[in-house]
Amino acid sequence: MTNEAAFVFAVIAIAAVLMASNRVRFDIVALLVVMALMLSGVLSIGEALSGFGSSVVALVAGLLVIGEMLARTGVARAVGDWILKKGGSNETRLLILIMVGAAILGAVMSSTAVVAIFIPIVLRIAAETSLNAQRMLIPMSYAALISGMLTLIATTPNIVVHEELKGAGYTGFGFFSFAPVGVAVLAVAVVYILFIGRRLLSSETHIPAAEQRNRSIEDLWNDYRVDEEYCHLRIENNSVLANKSIAETLLESHYGVRILGILRHVTSGEDRIAAPAPGTELHTNDVLLVVGKPEEFERLKSEQSLTSQAESIRDRQRWLWDLGGATVLIHPESKLIDKSLRDAEFRSNYDVHAFGLRRDNQPVTDYKDVKLRSADSLFVVGPWSKIHQLQQQTHDFVVTELPSEHAEIVPSYRKMPVALTILVSMVLLTMFDVLPLVPAVMLASLAAIFTRCLTMEDAYRAIHWSSLVLVAGMLPLADALDKTGGTRLIVDALLTATGDAGPYMMLTLIFFLTAGLGLVLSNTASAVLVAPIAIYTAAATGVSPYPFAVAVLIAASAAYSTPVSTPVVTLVVDPGRYKFTDFVKVGVPLLLLTYVVTLFVAPLVFPFNPS
Repeated sequence: MTNEAAFVFAVIAIAAVLMASNRVRFDIVALLVVMALMLSGVLSIGEALSGFGSSVVALVAGLLVIGEMLARTGVARAVGDWILKKGGSNETRLLILIMVGAAILGAVMSSTAVVAIFIPIVLRIAAETSLNAQRMLIPMSYAALISGMLTLIATTPNIVVHEELKGAGYTGFGFFSFAPVGVAVLAVAVVYILFIGRRLLSSETHIPAAEQRNRSIEDLWNDYRVDEEYCHLRIENNSVLANKSIAETLLESHYGVRILGILRHVTSGEDRIAAPAPGTELHTNDVLLVVGKPEEFERLKSEQSLTSQAESIRDRQRWLWDLGGATVLIHPESKLIDKSLRDAEFRSNYDVHAFGLRRDNQPVTDYKDVKLRSADSLFVVGPWSKIHQLQQQTHDFVVTELPSEHAEIVPSYRKMPVALTILVSMVLLTMFDVLPLVPAVMLASLAAIFTRCLTMEDAYRAIHWSSLVLVAGMLPLADALDKTGGTRLIVDALLTATGDAGPYMMLTLIFFLTAGLGLVLSNTASAVLVAPIAIYTAAATGVSPYPFAVAVLIAASAAYSTPVSTPVVTLVVDPGRYKFTDFVKVGVPLLLLTYVVTLFVAPLVFPFNPS
């Protein structure tokens, strides 16, 4: 082993430790890898930065835009509504529909986005049917992972393996080339969940039916142990608050009181609710909905010439029409992680107030200065329009529960036919080799914007830039392994380990090498590293590289075993109130079943020695 090869292996080991620690962002680790390879001289500056110009990066960006189009035009929500309609209250039927629905959606959009969309759908189904949501959330997340095994565009590792094949001089995969293997895995997974998996989720994690039912804002308020109260205060003629902006009043800094809304009489004769902003000017006779300590209300009334306003039924309806609340989950890749609500300027950036924080299913006191973590749950209050916007901030939040006061707004389906036409056209162009994959995806992304399924701003927001940096930063690592002879060393070690055992044993080692790396690295990073090893191994043994390549992409998606290996699984931990062991006992057997299916089906679809 050369010194350069040893250095590359050391870089891989350090990157794995940093990623496994969860203390350093994956994209930062990727950039550190690029810097290490560049400064050490293992790769030239151009070689180290080549990942940023890779077609893989362009494909991932385009596919994220297409996934956002499907979410915003209501395609994904329509699938959820159909499942609720057809599933009824039969748990077995619902599980089948949820898993198949998540897999189908995930085949054409981000698996993480699918899970974010399906969490509130599953919770709503559980609430309306009195079934246990915990017996459905893990199966749903596993189906979203399996969706990556169905189509070429379903997940980034597939694209990585596809490009590695082309780079080695082979023909890449077609759109549905490995779908038979993925469909077989999905079928086995559904059967396993129905007969074994759901029973491994013990009754001790059961959520009582009463707790699952739609709760009111007051219920959520109590659940998060909010120690503040609200009241309605009218601004009198002699109040010094009249004609001042909210920022000028200093109500929050002087009294610890927050204004949630302003009921204001307008010239048309109708009252309306005004959303407060720092620059909003207060008027005489405005009724303020304020939240704070009761003792501060009395001081505020006496010092600022305010009077309590009794809430009529009509006023309450008016408030509830415009103001509401929700619980939101911090996304594992949110930019809010490691920031406090105060540091993140949460109120200013999202136009909603955070009134509570739950961590590990327990309320957190003095939460305003607590550093946020992945899967923390917040109780937010604000205008419904702003809460709906949080539902679109899919890289930062997952809205997990809307209160009973809110009649869920169904997305506009006006653009749905257009979005479906764009999607089908992209698939057909790719399937029949009219266009290569990259231009087909780019064309579909542009079509989504030109047809106004998305605005340009929506498209840019849909792109998860940290994921692109991760991909771009890890791709040169595979080149470094190849250049320094590291790939050859791994291939020789695999050949020595298998001896004369044949390609099936080699496929087994490739599968578990990918799956094992996926526990400490991202699934993309593990595919980047193992794909060229699989192709070189095939060349060294004189067999087709395709079954080995399929084993890599299947294993990369089979991240069932721990709740931290992928955001797809991490997202369901808090809503389902799962323990780490729940994923181990349900996920490890499914991983082994996925291996067995791959071992037997992949060589049937892609023979080791094609004639």
